[in-house]
Amino acid sequence: MLCTRLTNARFLTMDPDHPVAHDLGIWRGRIVGLDEAVTSLPAHEVIDLQGATVLPGFIDAHVHLAWTGFKEKTPSITGRTGIDEVLAVVEEAVTRKGSPGAWVSIAGYDQRALGRHLTAAELDTVSHGHKVFMLHDSGHGCVVNTAVLDLLPAGTPHDSGFLAEGAMGAARALRLPYSQEELARAIGRAAHTCLAEGVTACAEAGIGGTLFGHSPVELGAYQLASDKGLLPLRVQLMVSADRLRPVAAHEADGIPRALDLGLRTGFGGDRLSVGALKIYTDGGMMARTAALGSPYEGLDHSGQLQDDPDALADTIVDGHLAGWQLAVHAIGDRAADVALDALERAQRLRPRPGARHRVEHAGLIRPDQLPRFARLGVSAVVQPNFLRYFGDDYAAIMGQERAPWLYRGRAFLDHGITLVGSSDRPVTDGSPLRAIQFMVERASESGRLIGPDEGITVDEALRAYTVAGAFACHWEDSLGSLTPGKLADLVVLGDDPRRVDMSRIGDIEVVTTYVDGRESGKSAS
Repeated sequence: MLCTRLTNARFLTMDPDHPVAHDLGIWRGRIVGLDEAVTSLPAHEVIDLQGATVLPGFIDAHVHLAWTGFKEKTPSITGRTGIDEVLAVVEEAVTRKGSPGAWVSIAGYDQRALGRHLTAAELDTVSHGHKVFMLHDSGHGCVVNTAVLDLLPAGTPHDSGFLAEGAMGAARALRLPYSQEELARAIGRAAHTCLAEGVTACAEAGIGGTLFGHSPVELGAYQLASDKGLLPLRVQLMVSADRLRPVAAHEADGIPRALDLGLRTGFGGDRLSVGALKIYTDGGMMARTAALGSPYEGLDHSGQLQDDPDALADTIVDGHLAGWQLAVHAIGDRAADVALDALERAQRLRPRPGARHRVEHAGLIRPDQLPRFARLGVSAVVQPNFLRYFGDDYAAIMGQERAPWLYRGRAFLDHGITLVGSSDRPVTDGSPLRAIQFMVERASESGRLIGPDEGITVDEALRAYTVAGAFACHWEDSLGSLTPGKLADLVVLGDDPRRVDMSRIGDIEVVTTYVDGRESGKSAS
């Protein structure tokens, strides 16, 4: 007997051997058959989906759950466009902090809305003895007041209180890490937000590190969230490369640096596992720290790398030698050169054709870099919603020649490069459906077309958030398509993305989700 049979629906399976179905059978959390194979079988529960469209649960291959959960509960200046407005929010948050000298966190900072960066001196006027830490929405910088600057190591670079990249990490290091209980609650909040948008599996893009890590025992917080039932979806954890350390392994292993006990990609189960090693090579476009081959339009600099190029390359090579899948953060084309050079060197030293290394963001990729991606078998993990919401700004700072290279779609596919969809939430909107719409129409919110030749079909965009996401996370045997034998993770939609006008794809209702064959919010039958 089946546990559940879902009927009267349009199942878009993403499986070319059986692309569309009307019935789907579930037994013990797995898909056991489609259509005639299950229609006549008895089932403990038969659910009539009343003509809904059903897809494999969306896979978001690059998120920041803990950051998302904390941001939801942090005072924010989002939407404020005046310096006085911002300072009023900061002062109100400071006033609510009763403890003298306590840290006060503020979210939603983006200098573009204000026309310039805030300064430490301005924050001092409303700090009242507290330490103020205002995180940039990109995650690649922050503004702090003088009370924080005074605690930083001598020589820490800053621009009147604005700290970028590693300097921001120095400020973060001054604070006590969050407790595992706090982290677990934040992770749970964000996971439920993902689920409501149709995401049933995701990859957490960097735990334990200086830039985005929240605790040296952060992995334990995810285990705690799982133990407490706070984790309603599947999560794969990328480990930050600054957790690697020299190990005295046998010379035959050829491992120069590793995590303790040799932990690497693949450890764990189908609900919580260790994924790629996350390596940062540059910053972000919002903060103007993505490393470009030539300067930003209207600025006299071309961003920055996170470290000396040789040091970055050595980390990439060492991670490969230690057996990791690598997720290399490279937004600008200069950073992509560093990543591709190092990955090429790594594969020469120890060929691993099945490593499935990834470049995270791949925000600005020159035409000459595309064949290198393909030759190395590297996936491009992009965030289409960046251009949906920030595209006008990004196109302006790239200029006419480079704007069409932003967050490519068609060029990756035409070169045989696996194109993977993701959000980087909470940097911007996490909705896969809105991202899919952008991948097809390439229009920003203002209606500006950005690299229209990079548009792809709806089927290709859906594949980026299902089949390709599963491939990038080594989940293709269990997720990504509605195929018998795979886990029963599904998203039920109010309409068919392939049949509505493309301008409406992002507004399609997510009716419900199923993980392990159970509807979200319901217990096992």
